[in-house]
Amino acid sequence: MDPDASISSSISSSISSSEPKMKRDFDQMVFVNRSLTLENIKCYGFDMDYTMAMYKSPDYESMGFELIRDRMVSIGYPHELLRYTYDPSFPTRGLVIDTTYGNLLKVDSNGNILVCCHGFRFLKGDDIDKYYPNKFIQRDDTERFYILNTLFNLSETYLYTCLVDFFTRCTRYTNLLKGYQHGDLLMSFRSMFQDVRDAMDIIHDTGVLKERTIKNLEKFVVKDPNLPILLTRIKEVAKVFLATNSDYNYTEAIMKYLLENNVKSGSPKKTWRSYFDLVVVDTRKPLFFAGGTVLRQVDTDTGKLRIGTYTGDLQHGTVYSGGSSDIVCDLLDVKGKDILYVGDHIFGDILKSKKRQGWKTFLVVPELTKELQVWEEKKNQNSKLDTALLPVLTYRMDMSYGQMGSLLRSGSRQTLFASQLMRYADLYSSTCLNLLHYPFNYLFMAPPVLMPHEAMSQNSVDFASSEVTITNNMVKMNLNKKKRPSVTAYKKKGLFMEH
Repeated sequence: MDPDASISSSISSSISSSEPKMKRDFDQMVFVNRSLTLENIKCYGFDMDYTMAMYKSPDYESMGFELIRDRMVSIGYPHELLRYTYDPSFPTRGLVIDTTYGNLLKVDSNGNILVCCHGFRFLKGDDIDKYYPNKFIQRDDTERFYILNTLFNLSETYLYTCLVDFFTRCTRYTNLLKGYQHGDLLMSFRSMFQDVRDAMDIIHDTGVLKERTIKNLEKFVVKDPNLPILLTRIKEVAKVFLATNSDYNYTEAIMKYLLENNVKSGSPKKTWRSYFDLVVVDTRKPLFFAGGTVLRQVDTDTGKLRIGTYTGDLQHGTVYSGGSSDIVCDLLDVKGKDILYVGDHIFGDILKSKKRQGWKTFLVVPELTKELQVWEEKKNQNSKLDTALLPVLTYRMDMSYGQMGSLLRSGSRQTLFASQLMRYADLYSSTCLNLLHYPFNYLFMAPPVLMPHEAMSQNSVDFASSEVTITNNMVKMNLNKKKRPSVTAYKKKGLFMEH
């Protein structure tokens, strides 16, 4: 992660001596998997939940956990479950639930098991072999293995773990390989998983989670005054759209809180919709990136949808419902390669927009702040110690991230989430607001990636070094064209954050 950012940063600072030099802390950086020039981006798209609207952890996840837990008890699950409270140190994104055996797994991109736990009991050696003789799963078996891709999944991940923990220890139930028996009642791990999923869907579909969020926005939603600055700055150089799975009424409440009640003193008042060229709600991603759904206009006074399919041109100030990524391109008159889409969902936002539409992608990874902090602290300590202690140190480092370890690795091995991040996200950062730390003619340049046999050859290394030098000179020529406002121009308008 560090080399990508440092190379890109050093190139930018050397482009023009007339521009102010910027020092970015790790938590302000945007990291690069594939080179991307912002000057070529004609349109920026944003998801809303966990992208522009950052929910406060662990309060938000705790609320979701309690709603699901209470729902499970209301449909007949034991009241003892009410004793469980949310522990933010346990779950992380990218885990896999084995619905056959009830295990929570951390795997790499090939399905090799890195961590395995049954309830809150972490399994080792022979205990893992009992379930997985090759310490491997066929993760493409989506009927059996459910990947927990989103931050919304954290609360249900923890609740499912609590269920397995409770029934495993409860003397009223007999432990079976695929569930629990109580008299003539069989509680299979699969049925328990489906009940948790249904409970999660219900608290979303009925709106109870959203209602509680709206009633206490200050407790659950981060309000950052730099968000309107970022959108204002982007709109000077490109088109901007919002595409969210949330309904209009919830989107209206959240975006008003973030943009209309969040402007720095002295700045002109603007409606939240004026920050966007296009607003689309109810997108049903990832379907949005395939066939999509019917595009309808939203009555912004009532929140209701107008009948019929909308087939006209883009109307500024209008909010649309449904549609598809192709329709967005048509309405905004842009091609897929011209779009940088910013989202938090590795599957629904990033993978599908990249694979099906060829959009440029920016993955928001809020966990990255802690990942970087632990990485920097521990790697320096570990490098000074005896290699004989490495297994112990590796374990301690994993535990510094949380009980399930790092989101991105287990020891020296990368997780499934990390491999997908590297494959499908062109850029990634802890927040979309970190774009404020870069000018809009910036080249995010990834270093040349050598195959193992190339890295062994000194000639290949020399060639790679020459390639960087040549690319560096090309960057200078390209960015000195100054087709877009300079850092100094942004600074005068109060739209650039200098560090």
